[in-house]
Amino acid sequence: MKVAVLVTCINDSLFPDTGKAVFRLLRRLGVDADFPEAQTCCGQPMVNTGYLDEAMPVVRAFAQAFAGYDYIVTPSGSCAGSARHQHGLVARRAGDPRLAESGPKVYELSEFLVDVLGVTDVDAYFPHRVTYHPTCHSLRMLGVADKPLRLLREVRGLDLVELPAAEECCGFGGTFAVKNAETSTAMGADKARHVRDTGAEVLVAGDNSCLLHIGGLLSRQRSGVRVLHLADVLASTEGDA
Repeated sequence: MKVAVLVTCINDSLFPDTGKAVFRLLRRLGVDADFPEAQTCCGQPMVNTGYLDEAMPVVRAFAQAFAGYDYIVTPSGSCAGSARHQHGLVARRAGDPRLAESGPKVYELSEFLVDVLGVTDVDAYFPHRVTYHPTCHSLRMLGVADKPLRLLREVRGLDLVELPAAEECCGFGGTFAVKNAETSTAMGADKARHVRDTGAEVLVAGDNSCLLHIGGLLSRQRSGVRVLHLADVLASTEGDA
């Protein structure tokens, strides 16, 4: 199968190690994935704020960059949800159904591992106490359910503890955090408190955007809890410990 990786804007700009972790993990599992250098934004910021006309050229660039691939894997439920559901909206507005052709091929990382490759044990090693935050788009828009948890439970050395009120939003929400800063901060503070209550060393999630928000609060509180993307955990081996 021909596989490409959509690294996403935030990972490319702020969390490049997560993109590298995806490639290490896929190669370990026998998947020789490509990185199309023409990839840019998925268009979600424009669509979410109502700028559908401005999103058209971005979605068109996305469709061109990922044309010809069987699967597009991304370490982001948010961007996967945008491509799978919002690109159709943009395509209908533009009167160009080809803009939505790549959408159904986009898989969030845990979906691809469990549903496509059929694996839950990826031969990872991460000897730490971990709790997991299910991000809103992965949980509600994509319906990944317990796939990330199934992967984490198979990681050798990992002590997985349940996060109270796990399904509550962390308050980031992209532009929501900018337009409604006080509400966003209050929601994030609740999430950070629940994380601290677990006694976990590491908070894991499938979207670095949410981890950026929660991690900032945990850092300001001097909690000692670090945040890490699911891909970084799954790519870890005994040599990294």
